[in-house]
Amino acid sequence: MSLPSEKLAELGLELPPVATPVAAYVPAVLDRGVIRTSGQIPVVNGEPVCIGAVGEDATDPEDAKDAARVCALNALAAAAALAGGVDNLAGVVKVVGFVSSRPDFYGQAGVINGASELFAEIFGTAHARSAVGVAALPLNVSVEVEAEFALRED
Repeated sequence: MSLPSEKLAELGLELPPVATPVAAYVPAVLDRGVIRTSGQIPVVNGEPVCIGAVGEDATDPEDAKDAARVCALNALAAAAALAGGVDNLAGVVKVVGFVSSRPDFYGQAGVINGASELFAEIFGTAHARSAVGVAALPLNVSVEVEAEFALRED
């Protein structure tokens, strides 16, 4: 079985720096062997990469799916920093994704697949998940993802 760091390298991905919180929270906490991240938004080099509500005549769902992948990578970075490295993470337990949605958009699950698919590529396991449509998200981003990671026991 490959280590998460090896899978990231195979995918040509590097963990980004952990985003500095913009309010009264921390990027991740450890609770009874599970690292829970705060909601991570699609930020690359300090700039949001997908803005606005998803739906007809608005942000394209495929762009939002790509943004969910960015959110997942940011969540992984926050968890890895707390765990002392990505290879100390055993896998993903649960993902909760929020999609800023137009009233006529019902494809939230497809958007959040961007995060779930990345985690599956890295850890090779399934996880529990929720995909929720919301009216707006911080900084007007299209998607936000929070995740729970199990620590390795060995």
